[in-house]
Amino acid sequence: MKTLTEYERKRDFAATPEPSGSEVSLPEPGPEALPEGAAGRFVVQEHHARALHWDLRLEQEGVLKSWAVPKGVPLEKGIKRLAVETEDHPLQYISFEGIIPEGQYGAGTVFIWDKGYYAIVEQTEKKWYVVLMGEKIRGAYSLVRTKGNQWLLWKKLDENERN
Repeated sequence: MKTLTEYERKRDFAATPEPSGSEVSLPEPGPEALPEGAAGRFVVQEHHARALHWDLRLEQEGVLKSWAVPKGVPLEKGIKRLAVETEDHPLQYISFEGIIPEGQYGAGTVFIWDKGYYAIVEQTEKKWYVVLMGEKIRGAYSLVRTKGNQWLLWKKLDENERN
């Protein structure tokens, strides 16, 4: 399991409603409820902070791997978007919606824009190729590291679109 040191360092849990990660229970459904072939759950949260952005979070190794996507996760194939990798978040964040108070890291309103499950096609340090199975987002996506914490995110051609 990954650590949440960076996540915890940035937050004052006496002042923010965000989960600390120290809670024992997992949000429903638990990992045992994953559909066959799914590697984990995902969530896209619309975050009205200093700058509007969407946070893509993929459940892996006991945490949520996270990227801030300034222009949102593309719904059409071929559109490339910047995705900035952020600190890992606790699993409980997958169901977080609320208002982070002024003066706190990430101040602003957060709500769930989409959620579901994902399958891994390929994963390396510099590339994630996943299939997202959400309510709004469905299909194959690539995340490719360009430099440092910057990645490109785009929707790939779906199998049923090849004909």
